[in-house]
Formats: sequence, structure tokens, C-alpha cells
Amino acid sequence: MTKTRAFLKWAGGKYGLVDSINRRLPEGRVLVEPFVGAGSVFLNSEFEAYVLADINADLIHLYQLLKTRPDAFIRDAAALFTAANNDKTAYYDFRADFNQERDRYRRALLFLYLNRHGYNGLCRYNKKGGFNVPFGAYKKPYFPERELWFFAEKAQRATFVCQSYTEVFAQASADQVFYCDPPYAPLSSTASFTTYAANGFTLDDQAILARLARETAAQGVPVLISNHDIPLTRELYRDASLDVVAVKRTISRHAHNRKKVDELLALFTPERGEG
Repeated sequence: MTKTRAFLKWAGGKYGLVDSINRRLPEGRVLVEPFVGAGSVFLNSEFEAYVLADINADLIHLYQLLKTRPDAFIRDAAALFTAANNDKTAYYDFRADFNQERDRYRRALLFLYLNRHGYNGLCRYNKKGGFNVPFGAYKKPYFPERELWFFAEKAQRATFVCQSYTEVFAQASADQVFYCDPPYAPLSSTASFTTYAANGFTLDDQAILARLARETAAQGVPVLISNHDIPLTRELYRDASLDVVAVKRTISRHAHNRKKVDELLALFTPERGEG
């Protein structure tokens, strides 16, 4: 199967891991993703239906529009990808517009523009809810037309919801399989803990997610979670079947400090969830 890339650039995207994830995903009618992000697993898996959730309302609104109005959306988005708009001043003007914009359609167009023109495809907001990613200064940002169309077509099988992971788990049903890609646990106590907790996902959340996975599996709904392979996650996922996947992931900005960090794939199944 040819792999399909997401149309968004996304920190922590799962494109490189989809084969490993697919091999471990149990069969089911519906795949549920409480942390859908850019949607690489959705795009590269085969389920009859999908429930795709995220707490980022901008992301979910964009997906809903692409599902229901792909022709207009892709045409209007393409119009923003011009040489004149690949400019620092233009970018900051658009970013300011985005932060004031109330119209969902216009806001979704700007979200895509900012994602492809901003630094490293980051998605970050300040405490007041303002998008604050700096200009990326790319030679020629790519307009992902083919990827947008692929997503729009596959989205006909998906339901997009803006909900927290706890709300999504509360609605689990027998024909579902869960794949969770939460914000990863920090590699060490010094790993920029403040910025880590600021995205709303704390160490308490890591523990709550593990408990929900265990309880949901005990009710007959399997749950697969990916995270860093560290002592904390091994302890949290001790009731799951654990697999380690080596990933080429650059954690440090400094080339000489870059190293591979293993990822853990933890599968909670009914027979494992009862222990």
C-alpha cells in the first residue's frame, strides 16, 4: 500500500510509524482517535468508519469544512499560496487576521496558510488563545492539493469532533478500536516541563489516559497508545502488551546532541485489561 502524507505539517506526526501501528491495530469496524493531529493513521489505515477527535477547534473545523465543501475550500486555499504571500510582513498580517477572525471558513483557510508558511509546521497558541508561531522563511511553501483531495475523499467515512480524550473514551462502544497519540511524556524532568504542561497535557493526564485505556479494554474495546519509551510510560502501561519501535527522531536542536529515542506501542486488549 502506498503511504499517503497528511496535508498539514505536524510536530510528532505519525507518518513514519504508520506501518508499525497498523500491524498492531486490532480489527474492528470503527477506528477512534482521541488525538487525531494531522491524521496520518486515519489516512493510512482501512476501517469502515472513523471517529476523529482533537481539542484543537481550528483543526476540527478545518477537517469538517474539507469534508463538506472540498471544491471551494481547496480553490480558495490555493489562492493564498502566492509568492507575494511568502513574505514575513504578509505572514504576520495574516497571523493577526487569523487571531481576530470569527468566520469559521476564513479562519480555516488561514489556518492552512499559517501551517505551511510558519516555522516547522508548529501549532502553538499563547495564553490568550492567539496563534503565535513565527514565520518559517521557506523558499516556496508547498500547496498540498493532492493531499487535500485525498483527505476530503476519505473524510466521507469520518466523523470529526472537538472533544477531550476523556469525553471520547466515555462514548466507547463494542465495534470500536482506539488509537491514542497523546502529547508525549517528557524525556526527563528537565525537558522543558513548563512548555510541556502548557499544552494542557500534564503527567496526571498521562496517568488518566492509561487508566481509561485499561478500563476500556476490560470492557472489550482494544486501545493502542504510542509514547516515548521511558520508565514512566512502562510503569503506566504495565497492563498492556508492549512493543518498542526505534525511531529516527531529532529531539535536540543541536546536531551533535541528536539521538534516536525509542517509541513504545502499548496495546491494551480485553484479556490484558483485566490484570
